[in-house]
Amino acid sequence: QVQLVESGGGLVQAGGSLRLSCVVSGRTFSNYGMAWFRQAPGKEREFTTSISASGASYYADSVKGRFTISRDNAKNTVYLQLNSLKPEDTAVYYCASVSGRIVFGKRRATDYDYWGQGTQVTVSS
Repeated sequence: QVQLVESGGGLVQAGGSLRLSCVVSGRTFSNYGMAWFRQAPGKEREFTTSISASGASYYADSVKGRFTISRDNAKNTVYLQLNSLKPEDTAVYYCASVSGRIVFGKRRATDYDYWGQGTQVTVSS
């Protein structure tokens, strides 16, 4: 059974930083692309960043230059470093796994087949 477990969320002031982690079990982590989405209250779940099995990364314009995705295949973990946080970054952040190595062009929630439970990030002004 594939499981994704996020951690690292919290309350931070605008301009601050957080690092989110997502540990994956139940599949050979190194063979799959991963992504981070977020969902604010009353809004649809939106793509923020993804990383392929080979390490190629892609970003939404809203987070480019502030967020960094990385992966550690030895630890079955994908990370999201959030810097220069803004109040509009407040959301529940979800990690997701795609059914393959490639994430290029895959920015819809329906492109991903496994999801974590989410971790809350709150940015105060």
